[in-house]
Amino acid sequence: MCLSTVYKNTLTPETVAMRNVMRIECRDGVVILTDLMERQVAIEGTLEMANLVDGVAIVKESQAS
Repeated sequence: MCLSTVYKNTLTPETVAMRNVMRIECRDGVVILTDLMERQVAIEGTLEMANLVDGVAIVKESQAS
């Protein structure tokens, strides 16, 4: 089983959006993260990078106008 930690914008400990992510969905400018316990977090933005070998993904947040 491959679980990932997803970060917002940069890969730093302060920017962790969610740990133990098992699913990432991208819909209409929103990235929806689902963890092992079926909890969800929705982030407005785009999936910038996913390295499934290292279990890391980065979501670039949309800039508010």
